[in-house]
Amino acid sequence: MLFTELWSYRVIERLLAEAGIQINGSNPWDITVHNKDFYSRILKSGTLGLGESYVEGWWDCPSIDSFIDKLYRSNIESKIKQNKRLLLRLFFHRVFNFQTKHRAFEVGRKHYDLGDDLFMSMLDKRMTYTCAYWKKAKNLDQAQEAKLELVCQKLGLKPGMRVLDVGCGWGAFLQYAAEKYGISGVGITVSKDQAVLAQQNCREFPIEIRFEDYRELKKSGEKMEKFDRIVSLGMFEHVGHKNYKTYMKIMYDSLKPGGLFLLHTIGRDDTSYATDEWIAKYVFPNGMLPSIKQIGESIEKLFVMEDWHNFGADYDKTLLAWHENFNKNWDKLKNNYDHNFFRLWNYYLLTCAGAFRARVNQLWQIVLSKEGVPGGYVSVR
Repeated sequence: MLFTELWSYRVIERLLAEAGIQINGSNPWDITVHNKDFYSRILKSGTLGLGESYVEGWWDCPSIDSFIDKLYRSNIESKIKQNKRLLLRLFFHRVFNFQTKHRAFEVGRKHYDLGDDLFMSMLDKRMTYTCAYWKKAKNLDQAQEAKLELVCQKLGLKPGMRVLDVGCGWGAFLQYAAEKYGISGVGITVSKDQAVLAQQNCREFPIEIRFEDYRELKKSGEKMEKFDRIVSLGMFEHVGHKNYKTYMKIMYDSLKPGGLFLLHTIGRDDTSYATDEWIAKYVFPNGMLPSIKQIGESIEKLFVMEDWHNFGADYDKTLLAWHENFNKNWDKLKNNYDHNFFRLWNYYLLTCAGAFRARVNQLWQIVLSKEGVPGGYVSVR
């Protein structure tokens, strides 16, 4: 082993040991390394190199979610010096708008349009691609219905209300709300495939599905469409810090007086201007997770914050359920997706589960009103 290779190995070995992880150890969270260049690649490329090298078969781990959980809890990022490439990337994400209207549809093409067969095989029966609510649920279907019901109750839905779903996915929420509460509404998505299937799923109800970006809700010279309630489940992660205020202003203008807006989003504990590099490159292009500070600044002088509910630990269980379904149904999917995709998708689901388990990622449901609920809002759990 060359000196540089030995030095890289020793550095990574020490950092992993501080997290309770051994190289070629016997614990489920220990890693087995198949390529000696793994160590220098991690030092050079960080999480991007870690994910790419896994997909390429350079290393394996029986429990990637436990491995990631331990890495986060050891605060390993602060122990590895930031390289110039990463600092430059953070600078560009802070200065430039990577979530423009033109770029908004990229995540639809590259992620949500991967194939309905993939998501049907992985998700619950309603195809709900956001964190489930496991308080009393025994399985994924129950947990997702509990989440949809939780949202309906938090919004105080009543028959005849008109609801806007921003980032409606395959129409799960609008279908459920129309079926159980008698509402009508509009759903928007930046995914062509989602729009087609959502229209089919909601065809029996007074629901309109549109293939459009949230900025198209407010068109120059046209009267703003108004809604009794607005909901956005798992879409705010694609908005970007440069657009938070614009997004909130559009939601404010679209909401009737006395209306409520429920924002369901993944969040992070600290303020940043870019997401994990591997996730951004291979899973969710142009995404970023908001902080409490960023959301607070975006709603200032617009909304009253009525309720803020964190059940981020439930995303760990949700992701593991998706992971189980994906692997259980792989034999039906493998003719349409290659082995690299199999490793990539497993890595995506399990690393995200580990991040939520370590509590570095959160899941927030935030209820907002325009002028404050008279007498106060009653929180629902």
